[in-house]
Amino acid sequence: MQETKKPTLLSELGEFGLINRLTEKIKLKNTSTLKGVGDDAAVLYYPEKKIVVTTDLLTEGIHFNLMYVPLKHLGYKAVVVNLSDVYAMNATPRQITVSIAISSKFSLEAVEELYSGIHLACEKYGVDLIGGDTTSSLTGLTISITAIGEANENELVYRSGAQVNDLLCVSGDLGGAYMGLQLLERENQVFKVNPNQKPQFEGYDYILERQLKPEARADIKALLKTLNIKPTAMIDISDGLSSEALHLCNASKVGCSIYEEKIPLDKQTKDFAEELNINPLVAALNGGEDYELLFTVPLASFDVIKKEFDITIIGHITAESEGTNLITSGGSVIPLQAQGWNPLMNSEY
Repeated sequence: MQETKKPTLLSELGEFGLINRLTEKIKLKNTSTLKGVGDDAAVLYYPEKKIVVTTDLLTEGIHFNLMYVPLKHLGYKAVVVNLSDVYAMNATPRQITVSIAISSKFSLEAVEELYSGIHLACEKYGVDLIGGDTTSSLTGLTISITAIGEANENELVYRSGAQVNDLLCVSGDLGGAYMGLQLLERENQVFKVNPNQKPQFEGYDYILERQLKPEARADIKALLKTLNIKPTAMIDISDGLSSEALHLCNASKVGCSIYEEKIPLDKQTKDFAEELNINPLVAALNGGEDYELLFTVPLASFDVIKKEFDITIIGHITAESEGTNLITSGGSVIPLQAQGWNPLMNSEY
């Protein structure tokens, strides 16, 4: 009988031994990275470029539940959520730093599994891991990632550029990540009652992936460039469509009309919402974590944009005095409310 390998305690390596273990295979990919890990600080070189910087913090028990979130998926997702913010600026991510606080319950093998997801995301998106920090924690796992990107000044897109009569567009589909979370939560509750019960995930692989392994929409940035369309305003959908539309409109000092029947929903999202007696529209408006891009383009771009299967025109920009509204299928006008994820008020678990 094969002997099970005993997990390696982090205390056996110490901080520097752990850092060396996690960074020994890093290979730099970007010419803007002059020096990555291995010194007191990284050294970057960006001649004639504008630099964008964003940071995201994920905390165990608030943002993720390790009862059903694999560590490799968590590492991947932690990177992607930061890269999504860079793409929302119409910029290109080049480097990340990763800092973690970990408790004694984690072995070396567990941390390596987390970093395998981080490295996988770096490889897929062509990003260099250039540094970070590690420390101990009394409460579990916390991950903080900072992403650094670049863009020419004339390429940058802010939330504040939307104009009256602009088209309001969204990439992909919405609500899937939220319904994937509901599925994981349901099966986790079943497991607590009966640990021998096999999880019932059949037929819902798409919404599970939307929650556990989302992707940043680098392809939309590239597509718009090939179409010779520069968005007038843009934001990524991390907190739900309603919250992000309000952020964009507030920054641009405009209003908007979003049409219920235009909001893109995947069949699995609708099917599982029906199974749980949830309105899928609620998942799209308030669910969050889809990491699609919500953006505005001039009305003159209508004929070009409407041909793209992965972009949906869901409404248009109005005067600020008209407010931010959802137009229902029956023609009713309902003011949008920011009911998405609020990290200071909500816990997902």
